[in-house]
Amino acid sequence: MLSLPPSVKAYVATDITDMRRSIDSLSVLVKEVLKKDPLSGHLFVFCNKRGDKIKILYWDRNGFCLWYKRLERGVFRLPKVQAKVFMLMPNELNLLLEGIDLTDKKRLSAVEFDTTK
Repeated sequence: MLSLPPSVKAYVATDITDMRRSIDSLSVLVKEVLKKDPLSGHLFVFCNKRGDKIKILYWDRNGFCLWYKRLERGVFRLPKVQAKVFMLMPNELNLLLEGIDLTDKKRLSAVEFDTTK
């Protein structure tokens, strides 16, 4: 389980990623395909074709870090999204990494309050 502040976002690439890719080529994917800044401190999540491997790339003060998980049984269940990238909150990423199926899960809508009244 990762311990992350709520300000950190996890951007998940929806295209299949070759798990032989290294830090440099993954950071290029972040810039060119996902259209995000790899130096932002946010997490960038990539999954392989079979769905049993995940790599997470992030910048940590003075260098890139690459986190890798391979399941011995089963697959990671990601929501089906049409866009090239979608965002997960840190708690949702932890659920995914623990093996919770996120394909049919829906988050409650945020409640907005008008504080000007």
